[in-house]
Amino acid sequence: MKHSVLNIQEKFSTFDSLWSPKIIAEMNDYQFKLATVQGEFVWHSHTDTDEVFFVIEGALDIEFRDEKITLNSGKMCVIPKGVEHKPYAEKECKIMLVEPRGVVNAGDNDGELTAEEEWV
Repeated sequence: MKHSVLNIQEKFSTFDSLWSPKIIAEMNDYQFKLATVQGEFVWHSHTDTDEVFFVIEGALDIEFRDEKITLNSGKMCVIPKGVEHKPYAEKECKIMLVEPRGVVNAGDNDGELTAEEEWV
């Protein structure tokens, strides 16, 4: 078996779109996705799964209906299924998402920021 090593910074250099997660790996039924984000996303939830946000570079705010948290580089948060949230990044921020295969980035809020599944 040949083991592969992924260079996350190289993967980030292959795309420049915002709020459009790109799949870089799978483990069992889970996907690891990279996204560059800036500005405001939409309120949404994922009714069937939890979602992991891991900040690689920059700072990401995540608003909930009752609070707001800030994740800086090296920090992560697990958002339980069904919890409404709205990510926001004042400046460009690079994140990794971990979620089951097939999860749509905008969850239950299908609209212009809904991304197509894409590997890089």
